[in-house]
Amino acid sequence: MAMKMIHAVIRPEREKSVVLSLEMAGIYPYTRYSVLGRGRQGGIRVGSVHYEEIAKVSIMLVVEEADVQRTVESIKMAAHTGNPGDGKIFVSTLTEAIPIRKS
Repeated sequence: MAMKMIHAVIRPEREKSVVLSLEMAGIYPYTRYSVLGRGRQGGIRVGSVHYEEIAKVSIMLVVEEADVQRTVESIKMAAHTGNPGDGKIFVSTLTEAIPIRKS
């Protein structure tokens, strides 16, 4: 069974929408963490202050290859605002996953 790792970097205010969308699609396991970064815009300017890095949320999932399209579409639909900085979704082939609890 071929597995894929999906790593999405999204706006923090869209996190709950993305998680609910994934659950509605039947995708439950994920890992979430807060990150800082910047995209092509090179940060943002608010008045005279330039912020080099912007707070984002990173969601990582491992799914079967057959579930990739459904997972990606769920994330895109829930994370989309139409503005720059909505985020990115990366899909990689997973070659191995080793459970820690089993020896």
